[in-house]
Amino acid sequence: MAKRAKTPVSFDAELSALPPELRWREWMGRVEAVIFASPEPVTREVLAKVVGRDCSLDHLIDDIRAELRARPYELVAVAGGWQHRTRKSFAEAIQVATGLGTTETKPLSQSEALVLLCIGYFQPITRGELSQFFGREISRDTIGHLRRLGFIAAGPRSPQPGAPYTYVTTREFLSHYGLNTLRDLPDMEALEDAGLLSKDMLLAGDIPLGLMAGESDDEELEEEVVSDEES
Repeated sequence: MAKRAKTPVSFDAELSALPPELRWREWMGRVEAVIFASPEPVTREVLAKVVGRDCSLDHLIDDIRAELRARPYELVAVAGGWQHRTRKSFAEAIQVATGLGTTETKPLSQSEALVLLCIGYFQPITRGELSQFFGREISRDTIGHLRRLGFIAAGPRSPQPGAPYTYVTTREFLSHYGLNTLRDLPDMEALEDAGLLSKDMLLAGDIPLGLMAGESDDEELEEEVVSDEES
């Protein structure tokens, strides 16, 4: 005898029976709970399932962030979703207490970091094109290591003869380096204009400290640009 399918539990996303202020608080609680329970960044599409159709998720997130200003953790936009993360100012305390964060969980050699940076800026890009860029063969082992770490994945086939695979960065790459989208990478043209990054610097392995951590020193960049304009 076939088993009968379970009747889906009714879930009231609209909360129309509640007054507006209580409805908003309940939606805030739902959204924060879903984000808190998830080990990965939670997308807008997922959060939309637990709030009303007319609810502005952006305004809701802003209100949650406002309530967390005095807390040691915050709600950040990363990898196309939202995630709770400990504030950087508490990193040292966490390291002293638990040892967490004292070692890089996903170590990259300088060569691998440069290849990953190049893929981030010029994707989709083939291994052959990477090799041409650096003037030396980029090994399959390097590509394989970056793939095993989850930082890159196979992209569309290239229109080149033989249709080689291209490589692109992943959500894991964005999450690991604290980026919401690839648009959050430091602007390549601005870095080049400021003299902070160029192809020659990449080839020499001379990249700005923190660039692979998704951070750019905006003040330094602005000072360099202003200096160039004044000279």
